[in-house]
Amino acid sequence: MNAVLIKPFVIEAITPSVDGGKFPIKREVGETLVVTATVYRDGHDVTRVFLKYKEKHGDKTWQSVEMESLNAGLDLWRGAFLLEKNTRYLYTIEAYTDTYQSWLKDTTKKFAAGADIKSELTEGEIFIKSLIDESVPEDEKSYVSGILVLIGKKKNQKDKLTIMSDTVLTDFITTYEKKPDLTVYEPCLEVVVDRERARYAAWYEIFPRSQGNKPGKSATFKDCIKRLPEIKEMGFDVLYLTPIHPIGVTKRKGPNNSLNPSELDPGCPYAIGSALGGHKAVEPGLGMLKDFDELDKACKKMGMEIALDFAINCSPDHPYVKEHPEWFFKRPDGTIKYAENPPKKYEDIYPLNFYAPGDTQDKLWNEMKSILEFWIKHGVRIFRVDNPHTKPIPFWHWLITELQSDYPDVIFLSEAFTRPPMMRMLAKVGFTQSYTYFTWRNFKGEIIDYFTELTHSESAEYMRGNLFANTPDILPRILQIGGRSAFKMRFVLAATLSSVYGIYSGYELCENTAITGKEEYFNSEKYDYKVWDWDREGNIKDFITKINRIRHENKALHKYKNLRFYQSDNDNILFYGKTSGDNKNVILCAVNLDPFNTHSCKLTIPTELFGIAHDETYELQNLINGERTPLRGQEYFVTLNPDWEPCFIYKVNRWVHTEDKFDYFNM
Repeated sequence: MNAVLIKPFVIEAITPSVDGGKFPIKREVGETLVVTATVYRDGHDVTRVFLKYKEKHGDKTWQSVEMESLNAGLDLWRGAFLLEKNTRYLYTIEAYTDTYQSWLKDTTKKFAAGADIKSELTEGEIFIKSLIDESVPEDEKSYVSGILVLIGKKKNQKDKLTIMSDTVLTDFITTYEKKPDLTVYEPCLEVVVDRERARYAAWYEIFPRSQGNKPGKSATFKDCIKRLPEIKEMGFDVLYLTPIHPIGVTKRKGPNNSLNPSELDPGCPYAIGSALGGHKAVEPGLGMLKDFDELDKACKKMGMEIALDFAINCSPDHPYVKEHPEWFFKRPDGTIKYAENPPKKYEDIYPLNFYAPGDTQDKLWNEMKSILEFWIKHGVRIFRVDNPHTKPIPFWHWLITELQSDYPDVIFLSEAFTRPPMMRMLAKVGFTQSYTYFTWRNFKGEIIDYFTELTHSESAEYMRGNLFANTPDILPRILQIGGRSAFKMRFVLAATLSSVYGIYSGYELCENTAITGKEEYFNSEKYDYKVWDWDREGNIKDFITKINRIRHENKALHKYKNLRFYQSDNDNILFYGKTSGDNKNVILCAVNLDPFNTHSCKLTIPTELFGIAHDETYELQNLINGERTPLRGQEYFVTLNPDWEPCFIYKVNRWVHTEDKFDYFNM
């Protein structure tokens, strides 16, 4: 008979877990992982349940925390442990019958009912004596012998039972008693513990070649360094660089993705590779590798870090084409296929064949890994991955697991605007963050539904949504038509609905010139050099700085899964909030989703959730305009004019101005 089948305990419904433990959950350093499970067996013996955990790649010793019964009627148990390191932990649950406590419970009940327990006491003594013979170490046997002598000297049953109930003895027995029915949940579950920046960050995306002031000429990494103080001042801590590698010449694209470039057109940075090198080289117009290192050093000195674009694209001029033609798809005539998404053709890109036969696949996969290792050794710890949904899931699972076993602080952002199952699977197999559908969620109901799913469904256990308000490929319709008010409104939504968000540079300038009928920028810098006036009229840099300062100063906005939506009686005003676990920091946001019209509404503030009594006075501190309003009750009226401010962000302060708080009240 299968030994697993005769174990008496059932351990099920463990939370958190993903697909029954098939994939890891995600947390951050410093969090406490709370685990619940349903654990039961036949009969009514005393059950002991433990949460066990250890580092996956470190100390092999299991740590153990006894779980508490949350609901005896439902056999629900709870345990927790602190996630102290940026690593991966394994955790599981074990249960066994506490034979001695079961005997003690039944014997105590019988004695309390007036029964003769002579036989039961003898049974207990036999059990204690068995410890000497079976499990107690030599240096502890004298303690057990002494207990048995003491029990033997007592004449009445009450005295014997008192000795046998002593907590010192019962704890001792718990330590050394055998556990013949010990049941361990298998397989072990896993938690990836990332550093805080995986959850809390503000990204600023740039094309490095467009950070200078000379028309028609590439900016350099040195020019990027000059821009860092301004970017830092706005409150960003991740500088995301689009590809910095040599750009192909063959089939190079011109302005607005045209097929007829001039000799002066720089091409698209996503067409990677030329005679000057591939993914481990730097586009000469930007400088040299040592200049990149200086940029990385300058970022870190300011408390920022670089995110590098990992785009697995090869131009026809990439060194791989000559060195490893077997890595590419071939036509019947032997020529290499270019990328297509019919009817679109991308003649400047050759896709790699990740399913190549034999050891070709291994060599290709390992080469991709070596690219990331190269840049990791140059200081990069964050990678934005371009279109990962067009590469095999097993590849990403292998790559991320391999790299994070050596570099657990590496963060991967999945840029996959694709079907929900694929987006979720990419997160399950290892991607730290994911782009979202935020770009296309504009109305109150759809925002509430989508963000409730992101932050409160099972996907919140493994997927962190990084909200980009725009990208080089996506200029949302609301920004095209809504003007400056829309830019402010969408920015505050991105920065407060999620703890991690980003913008593509030019957003602060309210840049919104689109190709007619499309969500694409006209004269996109994907295909051209740009010189920007970073202080041009109508910019929202001060607003961005203020919102990022509010984020920085309020810990509630550093969390991802604490988002809650509250009631407002106007469908154009979204009302939501975040709180710290102890309610010491409570932030409420009211946002006018209509960039064209002023709207008013009644907000219902759920004071009971914040530990504020119905008759208690509290203060709403408006972090946008500085106003402070003493308030009692749950109703608050607000008017939001998008031409002035499309949002108010409130901090809820407890009102402490009562006579008993006066210094001399008790004198």
